[in-house]
Amino acid sequence: MLRFPGHGHLRPDDIVIGPLDLAAHVDEALEVQAKAFGLGPDEVAVRRQIVLRHMTLPGARAFGATVTGRLVGFVYGMPNDRAHWWSTVVEPHLRAQGRDDWLDGSLVITELHVHPRYQKHGIGRSLITTITDGADEPRSILSAIDIESPARGLYRSLGYEDLARRVHFPSAPKPYAVMGAPLPLRRAPERQGRQGR
Repeated sequence: MLRFPGHGHLRPDDIVIGPLDLAAHVDEALEVQAKAFGLGPDEVAVRRQIVLRHMTLPGARAFGATVTGRLVGFVYGMPNDRAHWWSTVVEPHLRAQGRDDWLDGSLVITELHVHPRYQKHGIGRSLITTITDGADEPRSILSAIDIESPARGLYRSLGYEDLARRVHFPSAPKPYAVMGAPLPLRRAPERQGRQGR
């Protein structure tokens, strides 16, 4: 368990980062994701099945952030497998950039979300560094909506760089960027109020 002082209205030791049994807490996690990502009930229902399936895969792991026992953020990921749906979508884009080798030996950050009320307190940074610090893989990959956003700024500050852009996932209205970083992630000085998600 990792405890760290919050900023703003949170007091020291309010935020606890630790392993999360995501299958047991899937509904709480998806409530956070729905608030952070603007998902409707139908999308949540689909994602629930995906999360439960993912958590049965070898090497899948999750961490959560709680404030006074309430889940306010989570991250999960797994070793990448070229046979997984996500890899089959991004592989042609990475190959076109000469970067498809990133699909091997990588930890995929599948989801990372922090409830909007708790963003900008370093929770997203702590979640992603916690999950990657325990990885056996030498690098990490993820996808993020291909716009300049606090999330993309956070990933860049940790050492992620764009591997491919304008990647279109079926049924996603906006294009994504695929980003990758060597592990361990770069540790940037914490800057209050500018820590991303």
